[in-house]
Amino acid sequence: MLETDRGGLSLSTSSGAAAAHYREGVDLMLSAWTGAAEALDSAIAADPEFALAHAARARTYTVFAEPVKARAAIDKAEALVTLSGTERERSHVKALALAIRGEPKGALEQVLAHVDAWPRDAFILNLPLGAFGMFAFSGMADHTQAGVDLCERMAGSYDDDWWFLTFLGWAHTENGNVEHGRRLTEQGFALRPENAHGVHALAHALYEQGAGREADVLIDGWLPRYGPAGLLHGHICWHQSLIALEAGEVDRAIDLYRQGVRPAVTQSMPINIVSDCASFLWRLDAYGYAAPKPLWKELTDYSTTVFPNGGFAFVDVHMALIAAASGDIAALEKRIDTLDRRIASGTFPAGPVTRTICRAVSAFAEGDYKGCAALLEPMAHDVVRIGGSHAQREVIEDTLLLAQLRSGAIAKGRALLDQRLQRRPSRRDARWQATLTV
Repeated sequence: MLETDRGGLSLSTSSGAAAAHYREGVDLMLSAWTGAAEALDSAIAADPEFALAHAARARTYTVFAEPVKARAAIDKAEALVTLSGTERERSHVKALALAIRGEPKGALEQVLAHVDAWPRDAFILNLPLGAFGMFAFSGMADHTQAGVDLCERMAGSYDDDWWFLTFLGWAHTENGNVEHGRRLTEQGFALRPENAHGVHALAHALYEQGAGREADVLIDGWLPRYGPAGLLHGHICWHQSLIALEAGEVDRAIDLYRQGVRPAVTQSMPINIVSDCASFLWRLDAYGYAAPKPLWKELTDYSTTVFPNGGFAFVDVHMALIAAASGDIAALEKRIDTLDRRIASGTFPAGPVTRTICRAVSAFAEGDYKGCAALLEPMAHDVVRIGGSHAQREVIEDTLLLAQLRSGAIAKGRALLDQRLQRRPSRRDARWQATLTV
């Protein structure tokens, strides 16, 4: 009997158990649910020669920043697929291998060629999509449009697939078509509620619609079924913290952070831990609420261990927030020096905007609001190049807005506030706007 994956594509294993465990592991990965690694280990145990199971396991190691294990697993997959894999499986493993070995340009080219040939290979189609996908971290200023274009090109191959509807909805939401994105996301979420990407994408859509209370209720009702071991548990708690902060419920926001977001309590990916914690604590300080010093200290200790070196734009920006807030100018300058070398060599996709943000947040922390605004204003449209979601990048826009207001550039600040409020309702922005009209 021919074994197939979730999309009906053939698998080079004669073990029904291995194929079943593989399909389960892939679905768990695509839904950011717990148990994916265990399911893939079971697939490998049932058929140690199953190349795609080793490749998927390599991906799980990458997600949790275990590069040595990831490379060993992808090496094994490459050796096996060369011996017995199909053309599709060899292409599948090649795409993952390029990504895992840190060749983003080649990996993206391979992924796009692969999905054009085999559009039903959701595991590979997933790689460019989402806030941390290859498009987002490509340095492209139009990566949200690229996500929409790719998903729409693939749509005829998926029908009512819960995973595809989730990411199609996400793509439209991030690209500004929020009502359509929400509707698609809700369709996918209804098909599989045990889908952390689904509730996450829906929370983003609600955030963009200014429906914070609705998002809060959604998360409260859904999160208990997920548990703290879930890949996105801490990040979804971060969304609740931001909802509370925007509503002016500062004590609740800090409590939510302490209970679900900070390094000591979350089991999320290191990139999420650093970016979520840094942006939340920075917002507290920037909005005029003093972030507790022990929380900054805890984050500094954690972040310098997991991301000691520069060269990853999204991370570099958040490490700059940490260094600036902590007054660690030496760490900030070291990271900027690394960025300067990468930019000069032409090997830094995001370009100079990352360095500019690092300089700007340092100026903001030192109270040089005019200098901060002067740096950020010309680069405002390029912030998208660092990757992540709109909600994650908004911390930089907040910093620019507050720098304008505090440096006396009231007309510019008011214009930016008006623009933001036209895009989405915001109780926080409305409060700030009210202070300018009295």
